Amino acid sequence: GFSLCFQGFDEELENLPGKYATPKGCILLAWDELDYAGCVGLRPLEDTVCEMKRLYVKPAYRGTGLGRLLAEKILKFANESNYSKIVLDTLSSMDSAQGLYRSLGFAETDPYYHNPHPDVVFFEKKLTEPKLSES
Repeated sequence: GFSLCFQGFDEELENLPGKYATPKGCILLAWDELDYAGCVGLRPLEDTVCEMKRLYVKPAYRGTGLGRLLAEKILKFANESNYSKIVLDTLSSMDSAQGLYRSLGFAETDPYYHNPHPDVVFFEKKLTEPKLSES
């Protein structure tokens, strides 16, 4: 397998909430009674662009719809936070993740940052237009 630690996972854990801090970011954790089941994060990249990160579902909970639920909750948060676009990256070998993203309206796009791993696929989804603040 391929480790995503090159993307600074350990550092992110040590500095939580860090880039995921509210009000423009968020971290969702899923629990089943006393067992951790999955997670997903969202962080701002620009004023109107955010990035979904760290979507993970433990193997015992895969195929239950939990990944879709977490992704849908993050999309709702992104819309409510006035983002106009959400981006993400995944590995080309992660077929079910790519299927999930496509089913949620994401489309492949050009890289939005340099990633040293050759098998990364980038996705984006347009969100609702940002609401203008009332004066």
